[in-house]
Amino acid sequence: MLRLGLILLILPGVVLMGVFWSELNSVNQCLAAGGSFDYMAEVCDMQASHPFIPFAVRNPMFVNLTMLASAAGFCCCLFGLYVRRR
Repeated sequence: MLRLGLILLILPGVVLMGVFWSELNSVNQCLAAGGSFDYMAEVCDMQASHPFIPFAVRNPMFVNLTMLASAAGFCCCLFGLYVRRR
């Protein structure tokens, strides 16, 4: 149970950070090229500036599920540490 808990505790956060930093890299490349990043369409264009929309607002289900999986992993870790090995 402890091993499953550690996987559920760590892996969703790593996946969430990977997706976030990947998108942030795309935004930085777009801004360095002189463009404007459209967050809803996830494309770089040369039109007028687009409003900033936070990652959690655009992907609420993904963010909530990864946080829920991490919380479940934390509970599994606590249970695994509480129950003795047989």
